[in-house]
Amino acid sequence: MLLHPGRGRSLLLRRRALTVTTALLAVAIGAGAYTLLTGAYELPASDALRVLVGGGSDLDRFIVLGQRLPRLVSAALIGAMLALSGALFQSLSRNPLGSPDIVGFTTGATTGGLLVILVSAASSTATIALGTTIGGFATAAVVVLAARRRGGVGENLVLAGVALSQTLSALNDYLLSRATIQQAEVARAWQYGSLNAITWAQVRPLAAAAMVLLPLAAWFGRPAAALELGDDAATSLGLGVGRVRAAMVGYGVVLAAVCVSVAGPIGFLALAAPQLAQRLARTAGLTLSVSAAMGTALLVVADLAAQRLLAPFQIPVGLLAAACGGLYLMWLLGLRAPAAPGRP
Repeated sequence: MLLHPGRGRSLLLRRRALTVTTALLAVAIGAGAYTLLTGAYELPASDALRVLVGGGSDLDRFIVLGQRLPRLVSAALIGAMLALSGALFQSLSRNPLGSPDIVGFTTGATTGGLLVILVSAASSTATIALGTTIGGFATAAVVVLAARRRGGVGENLVLAGVALSQTLSALNDYLLSRATIQQAEVARAWQYGSLNAITWAQVRPLAAAAMVLLPLAAWFGRPAAALELGDDAATSLGLGVGRVRAAMVGYGVVLAAVCVSVAGPIGFLALAAPQLAQRLARTAGLTLSVSAAMGTALLVVADLAAQRLLAPFQIPVGLLAAACGGLYLMWLLGLRAPAAPGRP
């Protein structure tokens, strides 16, 4: 039986997306296993497995369960959530630069978190999460309103976000300059974006949020694909564009804010993961499942590199991600560079 050409191609793309997702998760699992077993204190695989099933020595349990596993779990969850946030905003803006760190939502969340850390007498994961969420939503509201006044989303969303991001970055630097040395050290370490001091106290609320937020991505897959076609096409397909866009903005901001509250701002992951996933899967638009798997793999591998490159000194993974993000932007600009005169 012959398949309809369009259906056959769609089936092939779905199979490729599934294959790429599986491969990316295998990379994340492999890098995660290497993270658990190696380091200043190396463990045989049998000893690590014994710890994971409830046995092992006290030292082995402290190393695996107290230090390495919470860091690994947080890297996997934060990578997936940041990548999903980036994919949603890129679909919303129809622009590969429309990620939460570029359009200022991450910077606004950072401002909210810094205000809690520097002003509040007793900051905690919950209060920082509240501050980052409020900061992210306030920034999103200003950016979306500014973009609509210029005629809609897309490039206007990116331009408004970049402008507001620069203003908020200056505000963040001012807040740090007015803090005491002790406050500034705590805030600066958080602002770099680091998983170095992650404990189960931070991982538990992160995991609870991920259990609620990640399954919701299945609902946004089809509307995000429709919005990439443009507002008129999405409306003709029966999509309530305004309502769906508002839901996507809120969902994306919450995803980014939760990640920032736990690990601080980790830049460029939300920008790069969806685009790399799309190129590997060879899909016409962004695929949320592949993007999430790419984010998980990227952050697990990046955190492993941050731990090992200058061992025993550990680099904040946010600094490594920012360095790689600069290289990614140059690569992206190279792909989009106009052809020279006389060339096809």
